[in-house]
Amino acid sequence: MQTRLVESYRDTPTGRDADAILRSCVHCGFCNATCPTYQLLGDELDGPRGRIYLIKQILEGDAPSHKTQLHLDRCLTCRACETTCPSGVQYHRLLDIGRELTERQGLRTWREKLLRKIYNLMLPYPSRFAPVLSLMRAFRWVLPAYMRMNIPARNNAGAWPVSRHPRRMIILEGCVQAVTHPDINCATARLMDRVGITMIRHRQAGCCGAVSYHLTELQDAVKQIRRNIDAWWPDVEQGVEAIVITSSACAAMVKDYGHIMRDDPGYADKARRVSELTRDIVEVLDDEDLSKLRFALPVKRVASHVPCSLQHGQQLPEAMDRILMKCGMELTDVPDSHLCCGAAGTYSMLQPGLSQSLLTDKLSALESGKPQCIVTANIGCLIQLQGKSDIPVRHWAELLESGIVD
Repeated sequence: MQTRLVESYRDTPTGRDADAILRSCVHCGFCNATCPTYQLLGDELDGPRGRIYLIKQILEGDAPSHKTQLHLDRCLTCRACETTCPSGVQYHRLLDIGRELTERQGLRTWREKLLRKIYNLMLPYPSRFAPVLSLMRAFRWVLPAYMRMNIPARNNAGAWPVSRHPRRMIILEGCVQAVTHPDINCATARLMDRVGITMIRHRQAGCCGAVSYHLTELQDAVKQIRRNIDAWWPDVEQGVEAIVITSSACAAMVKDYGHIMRDDPGYADKARRVSELTRDIVEVLDDEDLSKLRFALPVKRVASHVPCSLQHGQQLPEAMDRILMKCGMELTDVPDSHLCCGAAGTYSMLQPGLSQSLLTDKLSALESGKPQCIVTANIGCLIQLQGKSDIPVRHWAELLESGIVD
């Protein structure tokens, strides 16, 4: 694709990145074939190719409009288009650039700004989110239907295993997951204990930064990234084996720290090292010998929802399913398994209509094989699916741990 970036962008780091991405696109349109919003809306501007043109226009000097922002907002950042793209276009990086440049224009209504500000000030901080969630549970009957669906039941974390193994890995504490489903990390720590790995918690670490980053609150995202790096760095220097993350969207974000912080002189090298050490929990357990564990799983037949952040973002489409089958589970067929469930971080709250349409289609596909349980690997997908599914939905690692017998 030919570009003519205006001088104000041409020789900047942002402009150079955008120009390289734009030039790699041959506008073939293969991306539209796997784009969930294009399939729903049938509008060229609600597919990756159309959004690329919108961003190109901004970089070439056209002022973005409300319409521009609408089409960029509608993108789930599921990255299915990147899996499909024959040219390797890094669409999500270009989208981040386009959203940031559009946000600078101040086009949003005061209601949109307020809602996004509330989410940014609440969701990444467990100490703020926990009391708000308690209030939402108490007064759920007054909330809109799409919000009621996203209020999970209380979950008991269970016991954290005693540290006893020479193999040590850090586990991300997180934000929303730490409040709504603390059982996931605790179950993962017990599972890792069974294979001879000690999980290290750092309470001073927290949100990976994805919520703020995708709300275009970039300064807050950078603060959260620096905080996590500072919390983990002493263990990194002492040779910790990995930084393990149980929510696939968070894993994709932390693996991107090196890119996000590349121009920060104080953190660029550290961020790159943290990204190199980061592993999704599926990567860790896929490499471990689980044959020494005995399972009496509460369910046998499961439908696997591989999150977009795992199959497209991290390019790990088969690892979770491979582990489940090795542990004795039967996986049902899921049509169109590449498509998003509509969670996508705050998308389910900011774009509830599109999100619910995608969720309906996804649940129809997941339930078509008559599973006893649905499993997934991302907290956003888990909450989204639990809110509407008649079939139990669990994090895959938590389900596995619950079936271990001595």
